[in-house]
Amino acid sequence: MAAPLSLDQVEQFNLNGYLFIEGLLDAEETSLLQEACRKDAVLQSHAMAVRDAEGRKTNLSLWNHPGDDIYGAIARSERIVDATEQLLGDEVYHYHSKLSAKQPKVGGAWEWHQDYGYWYKNGCLFPDMLSVFIAVDPCTKENGCMQVLSGSHRMGRIEHGFEGEQTGADLKRVAEAMKVLDRVYCEMAPGTGLFFHSNLLHCSSANLSNDPRWGLICCYNTKHNNPYFKHHHPQYTPLDKLPDSAIRETGAKPTSAAQKFLAQDEDDTSRRLEVDA
Repeated sequence: MAAPLSLDQVEQFNLNGYLFIEGLLDAEETSLLQEACRKDAVLQSHAMAVRDAEGRKTNLSLWNHPGDDIYGAIARSERIVDATEQLLGDEVYHYHSKLSAKQPKVGGAWEWHQDYGYWYKNGCLFPDMLSVFIAVDPCTKENGCMQVLSGSHRMGRIEHGFEGEQTGADLKRVAEAMKVLDRVYCEMAPGTGLFFHSNLLHCSSANLSNDPRWGLICCYNTKHNNPYFKHHHPQYTPLDKLPDSAIRETGAKPTSAAQKFLAQDEDDTSRRLEVDA
C-alpha cells in the first residue's frame, strides 16, 4: 500500500507538530458521524462534565477500546491508522477515543496543555503518541475551536498542574512560548482532521456562540512505548485495522450498551498529579 501522506505532509507535521487533512471524512461519512453523535443516548449518558477554571463545562465521553460502532470504524480505518503510523514511525494501538461536546453558550474552555503532560504520568516513557481531532461541527473562533502553538512540541514536556478540573500546563512557560511561537486558530469544516503531536501545546476557548462545537478525538500510542505499569488507559493491544469502506458499511451505528466508558473518578492521572503537586 502506498504511504497515505506525502513527504511534504510528514515534514509539516515534524516541523509544526500538527497537520490538517481536509476531507479526512467525506461528506457522506461526516453526515453519518453527525447523525450517530446526536442520537447516541448511550454515549451522551456516559459523558463527564469537565469544568474549566471559570466553572463552565464541556461534556466528555471517553472509552478505551474501539467498538463495532461508527466511532470504532473511524478509529480503526486504514486511512487514519496508516497515516498515524507513518507520522510516528511505528505500529500504533488505540490508546483511547473521546467525544468532546461543547454546547452553545455554556461549553467550557480547555486550558493550555500538552497531552503528554499527563500521559507521561501513565507510564509512557516517550512522547511518541498523537491524537486526531475530527470536526463533527464547524469549528470556529466563535464556538471555541482548538488553538495550537506551532512548533511547541519541540519544547519537550512542560510541567502540568490543575486548572479547574483540568490538567493545565505551567502558564508562565506558556506565556514565554507565546512570545516566540505562532498561535494558530484551527478553524475546521466538518469532516476535517487535525493530527497533532502529544507534546504540542493546545487549548480552546469557551463556546459563547449559538452553535455547538463537537469533535471526535482518536488517540494513539506506539507499540514500543507500551506503558510500564497498568493504569486507566490500555497497554499495548494489537489494533485490528479496517478498510476505509467499513465507515459507510457501519453507517450511523451508535454505541452498544456493552461499551465501557471511563468515569471521572477512575482517572489515575489526576491522583498522580495531586501527589506530585
